[in-house]
Amino acid sequence: MKKYNVIDLFAGCGGLLEGFLKEGSYNPIASIEWKKEPLDNLKNRLEKFWNIDNVAEKCLKMDMQKINLVLNGWENNSEYGDGKGLDYLVNKNQNKVDLVIGGPPCQAYSLAGRIRDENGMKEDYRNFLFESYLEVVKRYKPKVFIFENVEGMLSAKPGEKKVVDLIAKSIEEINYHITSNLKDALLDLSEYGIPQSRKRVIILGVNKDYYSNPEEVVKIFYKEILKKYKVSIKPSLKEAIIDLPKLYPTVEYKKNKKKYSHKFEDIQIKNHEPRFHNQRDIEIFKKLAEDIENKNYIYKSVEAKNKLYFEKTGKNTNVHKYHVLDWYKPSTTICAHLKKDGLRFIHPDSSQARTLTVREAARIQTFDDTYEFISSQGANYEMIGNAVPPKFSYILAKAIKELL
Repeated sequence: MKKYNVIDLFAGCGGLLEGFLKEGSYNPIASIEWKKEPLDNLKNRLEKFWNIDNVAEKCLKMDMQKINLVLNGWENNSEYGDGKGLDYLVNKNQNKVDLVIGGPPCQAYSLAGRIRDENGMKEDYRNFLFESYLEVVKRYKPKVFIFENVEGMLSAKPGEKKVVDLIAKSIEEINYHITSNLKDALLDLSEYGIPQSRKRVIILGVNKDYYSNPEEVVKIFYKEILKKYKVSIKPSLKEAIIDLPKLYPTVEYKKNKKKYSHKFEDIQIKNHEPRFHNQRDIEIFKKLAEDIENKNYIYKSVEAKNKLYFEKTGKNTNVHKYHVLDWYKPSTTICAHLKKDGLRFIHPDSSQARTLTVREAARIQTFDDTYEFISSQGANYEMIGNAVPPKFSYILAKAIKELL
């Protein structure tokens, strides 16, 4: 069977690549990620589940800003070790690249990030990581590329011009074409069967040397091909996680020299260990979930939740601290902030009085249970929140295959 060579940039733990591998028509020739934890997880997955050869050689730990090293390779780097570089790996595959996929870190484009940063993220280097991405596209001239990012990318303005205008201009300069209406590229992933509210910008770029009618190709991709994969009913949180073992609060539970606030069985699905919660938070989670179960809705408003926070902690807050997930709706967006706390991801079952586990977050992101996350709990939450849902990347893989 013919396979298409793919390079994965800003790979993370491999959520985007996962769907392409599942589709079966793609050969991963290189993945680049600068953080150790997600790269370790990606390597583990590629080697043990997908049986990919030469994983250590293909998975490069390097900062995409160091584009010359990314392309040409490096040795004895104090931070990044050794790496063959993309030129070497592409040459091993007959100098043929069919597809480049990936999305630069989204924090500089996110609305939440701009609100938290005193300069509105205008000085954040991540605003311009797209330049490194496009350097790879320019060098290897794939037939198409997929550039993924958050909705805030459409309004991000680090300088005098919007980031999307800079990206569009740079893309045209390297002889590729994208949709002239980027609103077409803003997709609600819940419409494609992902059990969460998750809007993402999915930019398809097509090589004008390969496609004589690039505008028509892009139009067909968004208006016809992707449209076929939309679902009639958005999946709920309940469909995603209801069958997982229940984790109930207990006075004290120790396991493998660790102390837990909730008890769980020895035989369990990987990564379904409870987070530790203090007694105060357990009481708050129970109260908020019961309020919804009993249909009292005393704590429906932000003001009521913040008042409860003050009563329990003696502290004031203007931030929306708590949110109980709804069994019958898609989850709120799974995000990297989960590594810090899960207060906006409270389990809807009041008897469990806790926040989401790593496995529940992974389920909502549509990672298979066969994907074992091997890093610390915090790092696992972060990489899951940053990932592209594999179920959606599988749809992308099928759609791209039609174009290729």
